[in-house]
Amino acid sequence: MNYFRPNKKTGGTINWTMRGENSGSISIKVTISDENKYIDFDYSCNKQDYNYRIYLVSVKSNLNKGVILYFKCNFTGIRCRKLHLVNGRFQHRTAQKNGMYSTQTKSKKWRQIERGFGSYFDKDKIYAELYSKHFRQSYNGKPTKRYLKLINKLKEVDKVDPNDIERLLLSK
Repeated sequence: MNYFRPNKKTGGTINWTMRGENSGSISIKVTISDENKYIDFDYSCNKQDYNYRIYLVSVKSNLNKGVILYFKCNFTGIRCRKLHLVNGRFQHRTAQKNGMYSTQTKSKKWRQIERGFGSYFDKDKIYAELYSKHFRQSYNGKPTKRYLKLINKLKEVDKVDPNDIERLLLSK
């Protein structure tokens, strides 16, 4: 559903899962008019209820074709395209001084292993995407770039010897 319709109030509920189980939902109400542009969030996180508003800022497109909507972070005041759920609140990534990307929390050795053998560990995800319901393997008789990329990753997986991974894990 398109929530961002000009001069309309729209809304809905978005659900998310963790490890295959329903872990939460959020009710959103979007108001976009000439005077007001905002989103009202209503959700529960870690047994605490939240209900607050985030304003939207519109900026003319550099292509002169309409406007681009940005979130205005309530904590930093920064205009952004993505908000992250941190400590139960949606905010810009710089609102957390000690915030890190998930790869930054992994050891250098693990990152080295992932760089060399990452496709081996992602094998199930690759197959799931390749055989998902609406995945297009070809367009106009030619294989799609996405399909070719996944096939190349699977070829990399076939080249990996599990003994190499074991040796790398056991080495200093």
